[in-house]
Amino acid sequence: MFGYNQWIHHGEPATANAGTTVAGPSGGIHERDEMFDVLDDIISEDADEDAVGGPSSNDQYDDLFAALRSELYPGVSYFSSLNFLVKLMHLKVLNKWTNKSFDELLKLLKLAFPKIDLVESHYEAKKLMTKMGLGYSSIHVCKNDCALFWKENALKDTCPVCSESRWKLQSGKRSGKNVPHKVLRYFPVGPRLKRLFSTSKTAKLMRWHSTGKSKDNDVMRHPVDGKSWQEFDKRHPQFAGDVRNVRLGLAADGFNPFGNMSLSYSMWPVVLTTYNLPPWICMKAEYLMLSLLIPGPQSPGKDMDVFLRPLIDELKELWVHGLDIRDAAYENGVFRMRAALLWTVNDFPARSSLSGWSGQGYRACPTCNEDTPSMRVIGKTRKRPPRRFSTTDILEQLRRVKTRIPGKHPNYGGVKRKRGDDELNWRKKSIFYELPYWATIELKHNLDVMHIEKNVCDSLLGTLLADPHKSKDTDNARRDLAMLGIRHELHLFEDGNKLMKPAADYTFSEANQRKFCRFIRSVKFPDGFASNMSKKVAQNDSRLLGLKSHDCHVIMQRLLPVGCRSLVTKNIWSTIVELSFFDIMIHLVLHLPEEAILGGPVHMRWMYPFERYLKRLKDYVRNAAKPEGSIAEGYVVDEALTFCSRYFDDVETRFNRPNRNDDGMHPTRQLSVFESQCKPLGKQSYVELDNNDRDKAEFYILNNSPELEPYLK
Repeated sequence: MFGYNQWIHHGEPATANAGTTVAGPSGGIHERDEMFDVLDDIISEDADEDAVGGPSSNDQYDDLFAALRSELYPGVSYFSSLNFLVKLMHLKVLNKWTNKSFDELLKLLKLAFPKIDLVESHYEAKKLMTKMGLGYSSIHVCKNDCALFWKENALKDTCPVCSESRWKLQSGKRSGKNVPHKVLRYFPVGPRLKRLFSTSKTAKLMRWHSTGKSKDNDVMRHPVDGKSWQEFDKRHPQFAGDVRNVRLGLAADGFNPFGNMSLSYSMWPVVLTTYNLPPWICMKAEYLMLSLLIPGPQSPGKDMDVFLRPLIDELKELWVHGLDIRDAAYENGVFRMRAALLWTVNDFPARSSLSGWSGQGYRACPTCNEDTPSMRVIGKTRKRPPRRFSTTDILEQLRRVKTRIPGKHPNYGGVKRKRGDDELNWRKKSIFYELPYWATIELKHNLDVMHIEKNVCDSLLGTLLADPHKSKDTDNARRDLAMLGIRHELHLFEDGNKLMKPAADYTFSEANQRKFCRFIRSVKFPDGFASNMSKKVAQNDSRLLGLKSHDCHVIMQRLLPVGCRSLVTKNIWSTIVELSFFDIMIHLVLHLPEEAILGGPVHMRWMYPFERYLKRLKDYVRNAAKPEGSIAEGYVVDEALTFCSRYFDDVETRFNRPNRNDDGMHPTRQLSVFESQCKPLGKQSYVELDNNDRDKAEFYILNNSPELEPYLK
């Protein structure tokens, strides 16, 4: 408690709780608050470098210590200016206050408390917060995505590939201030991994994959239980020997940072997750790390490797040489941490950009590779089932792939070139193969269950409900059946001057369409389980509209098995292959069980958490003219505040907030049969029971109340 001194010289243990007194940096005695622990852990990150390279300067923390030594208000010794400002900024981020509202709040506080020691504006507060952040690097990019102006190209004014100017020109001349065409924001991975080990709040969790994994070989609850992780450990025993070495996953996807979706703009964040952590937190937004922010407005496409260069170079360094890190979980001992990238998680188009294998044409399946059995039908290519190629086979194929000039310049990298037959569907050899261990990984690029499930659900519902825009049961599909000589009862036929299309047993009649849609409309879910499905049903109860990815997940997992059981025949229900469509998305479903065996639980290898994370990045945009800069600055400040909030117990944070439906404690009723773990919702109402219902209620109470048993004997 505040005002109490720990009697450490009389045997009472010293603690770091509020109320202890410590010597400040200048020797003065100040009340201990949480920010002392925060700055101790931040400075310990720099102390790692002291252990290997001599003393380092902490001048950058002078302003922080000055704010920590300063009382918020004369006589308020238990609340420093820094502590109050950090908590106020945390509330701003948590509740999504605008910058202007925060400035107005600061003015009001200054007006109400003239002697308060507080910054004047949000801009000054953000500058102070960034000193606790980890920062980022800005790297200029060629306007045609040919190369980065980085390392050996850092001082050049023209692109080394296409010779285009690095700077924006006005009337053919450079403006007074050099303004680059594109800027890549790079957030170094090493310092962020160092912070996970340097704080006692997360250091022990970085061993969970070893200390907390399942002892039952038949149970999968973490990627460590998958065959790919286990095979990696066998091939690299030195890396696996230290459980503190880090395993990473990478996700990349494009999104539009503006609310107006009619504006064509595609920005690509590259996000990392740490698989050392327990499964219930490693996919949380607070533990995801933004590593690259690839600028728009166009997608990087085949030039993704150009933008990945800084990250790949750092991953190589972390694998070969490692990084000296202080481990707060074990007496702050310094150890050499190494890191490896296990796999990527992407939707199917982004997978093509990262892996180099084109997801189009006769060989679209990356797993079946050249053995993909496909046939050309009217309007599309259809797939048949598979085999898996070894890592050695893939390397042999990549040796035949020719090197291409990067970029989109029409005279250089933008020239379209037809692939040779020996190159199969390979467009490039991915930059990931520069990692020394990448070629040995069994599962390199995950097929994203989220997008596959969404596409399959749309196709299935479109066919069942005979949606003219989404149904796969088209006239061309019926002509394909006639060409293949199968399903004769479904062939098109002429009736006079009309072309007739027989009704199929895998589509609902109009009456059954209404039954199914009314069933979807009537379903009620627990709060937070799913969206309001009744709003997804058309007014005429004929089809479903505006389904999101999670809506499709709920329909496929929960509603479709029940809603269709009485509306289609048993053979249609038992197999989806009976439908007259089998495109690449349906084909990819065949590989999902094998990937589950290799990679472990799907909830740690799909895009749901990363798609939600994109929403958080989108909320950082405050300047529509510079969306990338807004996101980078907002991320660094949010990252610092999230780190500080781990130490706060007296305010609500992302780590101690109550659950969405926290019912709390309820008084115990006299009879246990009336006890409830839930709080009631809505206004209390009284219901009058008839004699029959009352008899049933009394019978239930008498037979389910242990308190009444002595009286019933």
